[in-house]
Amino acid sequence: MRRFVVDGDDAIAIADVYPDIAVARSPSAVPRPRPTPEDADPRRPPSTAVTTPLPLRISAPMPVRVPHVTVEIRDVASRGLVTAIEVLSPANKRGLGHRQYLARRQRLLLSSAHLIEIDLLRSGQRPPMDAPLPPAPYFVFVSRAEDRPVIDVWPIGLDMALPIIPVPLLAGDPDATLDLQQAFDAVYDGMGYDLSVDYSRPPNVPLADADAAWAEERLHAQRS
Repeated sequence: MRRFVVDGDDAIAIADVYPDIAVARSPSAVPRPRPTPEDADPRRPPSTAVTTPLPLRISAPMPVRVPHVTVEIRDVASRGLVTAIEVLSPANKRGLGHRQYLARRQRLLLSSAHLIEIDLLRSGQRPPMDAPLPPAPYFVFVSRAEDRPVIDVWPIGLDMALPIIPVPLLAGDPDATLDLQQAFDAVYDGMGYDLSVDYSRPPNVPLADADAAWAEERLHAQRS
């Protein structure tokens, strides 16, 4: 084979070389006559068939899509966001979901919209504050755009009813109100949680001793 250097339209041979790679026909590709029983060597042991192992079938953990639902109050005329109501879920209180939620929260706090955060989960990370939060299992945060960085905080004990909170609207409009206990009761009854929740088993997130004793007393009163 000849190697060429191409310069414009002219190809000039500069050396005779052997190729680095060649394509040849494998000897196994050449048809051979099929052996007959007379050709077999009786001294050779019979060949052992080679089997291909089958793969194992094992389940892998799959990511679960958790929808993030926000209640938004918007101006009818401009469609601008007036108030965002966030009900925190396990997905946005830990890991990547928590970091994504903090980014969204930061954008809302830097905007002209009001922000309400309802945290009825005892585990996971709370919304960050400049001062430590008091010990309580549940919290509600109402951030008025005109009052930031100050935020109204409702600590809620396990033995307390959920509060009625203000829902700030456009400047000049009076606050609306949101009865959280009434909303919780409506969802609880409508979804039949009294039938689907097994109260004879301990909660997934353990209660403090005092709260556990209070809960057991309440359950005993309901059974009697």
